[in-house]
Amino acid sequence: MLRLAMATLRSRSGAFAATFTALLLAAAVVSACGVLLESGLRSALPPERYEKAPVIVAASQSVELEVKSADGSAYRSAQPLPERPRLDASLAHDIAALDGVTSVVPDRRATVRLLAGDRSVTGANGAVPQAHTWESRVLGGFRLTEGHRPQGSRQVVLDTDLARRAGLRVGDDVRLMSTATPLTFEVTGLVTLDRNRTPRQSVIFASPAAVEELAPAARTSVDAFGVLTAPGTPAGRVAAQIEKTLEHTHASVYTGDGRGEAEFTDVAVGAATLVELATAIGGNVLLVAVFVLSATTSLAIRHRRREMALLRAIGTTPRQLHRMIAAESAVAGLAAGLLGCPLGVGVVHWLSDQFAGRGIVPPDFQPVVGPLPFLAAVTATVVTAVGAAWFAARRAARIRPTEALREAAGEPDRLGRGRLVTGGILLVLAVSVLGLGLGYRTDFLTLVGLANSLVLLLVMAAAVLGPLLTRAATALLAPLLLRTGVAGWLAAANSRARAARTAAAVTPLILAVSFAATVVFTQTTQLDRSAQEIRSGTVADQVLTSAAGVSPELARRAAELPGVSAATGVVRSKAVAVGSLLGTEETVSLTAQGLQPSALSATIDLDAQEGDLSALAPDTVALSTTASSWLGLGVGDRAHLYLGDGTPFTGKVIAVYGRGLGFADLTFDHDLLLSHTTAGVDQSVLVRSASGAGSGDVVNQLSTLARAYPGTALSGALAVDDMVAEQKAMAWVNYVVVGLIIVYTALTVVNTQVLNTASRRREFALLRLTGTTRAQLLGMVRRESAAVMVIGGAVGTLLAAPPLALVALALTGEPIPTVPVLGWLAIVGTTGLLTMAGSLLPSRLMLRARPVDAIGAKE
Repeated sequence: MLRLAMATLRSRSGAFAATFTALLLAAAVVSACGVLLESGLRSALPPERYEKAPVIVAASQSVELEVKSADGSAYRSAQPLPERPRLDASLAHDIAALDGVTSVVPDRRATVRLLAGDRSVTGANGAVPQAHTWESRVLGGFRLTEGHRPQGSRQVVLDTDLARRAGLRVGDDVRLMSTATPLTFEVTGLVTLDRNRTPRQSVIFASPAAVEELAPAARTSVDAFGVLTAPGTPAGRVAAQIEKTLEHTHASVYTGDGRGEAEFTDVAVGAATLVELATAIGGNVLLVAVFVLSATTSLAIRHRRREMALLRAIGTTPRQLHRMIAAESAVAGLAAGLLGCPLGVGVVHWLSDQFAGRGIVPPDFQPVVGPLPFLAAVTATVVTAVGAAWFAARRAARIRPTEALREAAGEPDRLGRGRLVTGGILLVLAVSVLGLGLGYRTDFLTLVGLANSLVLLLVMAAAVLGPLLTRAATALLAPLLLRTGVAGWLAAANSRARAARTAAAVTPLILAVSFAATVVFTQTTQLDRSAQEIRSGTVADQVLTSAAGVSPELARRAAELPGVSAATGVVRSKAVAVGSLLGTEETVSLTAQGLQPSALSATIDLDAQEGDLSALAPDTVALSTTASSWLGLGVGDRAHLYLGDGTPFTGKVIAVYGRGLGFADLTFDHDLLLSHTTAGVDQSVLVRSASGAGSGDVVNQLSTLARAYPGTALSGALAVDDMVAEQKAMAWVNYVVVGLIIVYTALTVVNTQVLNTASRRREFALLRLTGTTRAQLLGMVRRESAAVMVIGGAVGTLLAAPPLALVALALTGEPIPTVPVLGWLAIVGTTGLLTMAGSLLPSRLMLRARPVDAIGAKE
């Protein structure tokens, strides 16, 4: 059978070209997603500032919560924390008392902005510099190369790379700013890592008093403890003692390369996101690949009906046919998998650059390339190819020889009972999902999942019932085709007589249009709604912003200005909670904002649906309608959350508001949320002018105030793009998925049209011998392709309408999504042009041959 399969592949290389290309692309993308997944799971970097300390104790960078699945079983689910958790400084005494510990060095940190004139100097990898106490230098491989250690509260030491970026030398003055106006320090020395390595994060060393002045929280808490052990003491033994001693705290103990996880917390957060994205993209690609390969393989086998019938007639058993087709598919899948994996490496680097550019992963992210993703990609490609071929060949292998010969001459007149029953079940399931979605219309996250399931069910139903849909659509288009002359009459007759062939061309178009429209227009609806909420909800008439964050004291000083009635800093973070999705509990990371309660209503209108936002206090929280639905909480309930640094929070829900997409899922008291952020700065300051105050005077005063905080800009409204930057990054990921779907379906469309057209060689020759002109035949093909394009675009759009209506109901309360006309035209037009090209180009080539030669050509 393998020899027969190889002979078939050689003789039908054109028919297998598109299937091979689809498998090649699947292998490339799946291997790329596998590499990204492995990179996310193995993303730890070797330590730099902590490389000399055998053991590091730091707060856990994730929170583990107990959740329940739909069957009631409980399990632990971890969620990464976006902020840097801190430890109580008093824990040093407990650690120092343990056997084998010689000293415990606390690492205190302050996130600062280094100013060269009025310009902020970014550190390595585009990150802001971090100031640490000089005593913590012993934990890492830094050595003094010039000058001396800081000896007073106004002296600092810089790493050589940061000094070069800022154009500073020993003896120069430098201004540092954190949560107040800039402070001036003298540069007394320069340090570098061993072997003159450039640190991944730019570092500044200062005295403990200077660090505490830059970050007041450093007085009572530390980022980490470096534990130095006695010579010959195993780090693992000391780590075990520390874990036992601190088992009732949220501290984690790190040794070996794991110390890098404690040092570079941004890597852990980016890795968790990367794992989620790689899984989502890879899963979507495999799902579409199954659809595409099933359609392509089924079409290829349909065009081999005479071959299959002859093989069955001469005694070939169904098992032998299955083995032959499986061998063909396995060979194609193996070759595509082996060639696709090297392409996947290029896809990995492209995706990595795109993710880094959008802030999804750190700028210096480097993928981990190992053998397992490639082995998995090749295996998945072969299994997908063989599985698709096995399902497609079932009827050809099962049918009786005499019946096979009879059916090889034409298509069956009606659908089998199995397809009718399957299609009916899929439609019933789709209606059930739609009804379930209408019951969850206030929960955006749930409805997005239901919308994806709904469009999948509808596309599957359309594929199963394709010939019925095609006949009905062709009957509607036939009067229009008949009015276009002989070519139109031929096109209508062919479409009716060859419904299965037309359905094979229409199905991939339906898949492309419906999937792409659902994904793209879900994002456009969400982004449009977010922008509307930001514009309509911003009551403040002046906004102070800075790319590196705004000092919290700026809002207080702005509120004291004459002519200003209210001002509030806006601090942004996230919080972790347990939500419920269709009966299954999941941990979820929700966006959070902190506002001054006294200035909230005067600067932002959150559109309160229930409760009273003016009751906001440090022990209360307000929820958006989406968060309320997701968490199952209402006004008066107690919310149990974890703030961005892992601190537990329990507070009363005092309001539910409608503009969560534009602002945040959760609203806290400003000072409470600010104290649990890493940088301790606001994202912006919202200012409301007093009634009757001159706008020019207020603007001048605010401009003067902003100049005291370099990098702060004044504008008349919130920057919508900045507010929805994270949503846009996630939308881009979905657009990548859509692009892959269109590429896949493009291969299927072209292959389908080429195979359908190539199989009509004798038909074209017979028509030309009976008097049909070459121009009439090309006109017939154009009209047939146009009919396929119209049917596929129309049905695909109709199938996307119900899931998009669910999403729009959740977002706007109305079942009308935001559908940019150009976006819809791009989706339908791209697939339509491919349909035309896939049929017209081979038709022109075939019509070059003389009819008398073509009529006798082999199949």
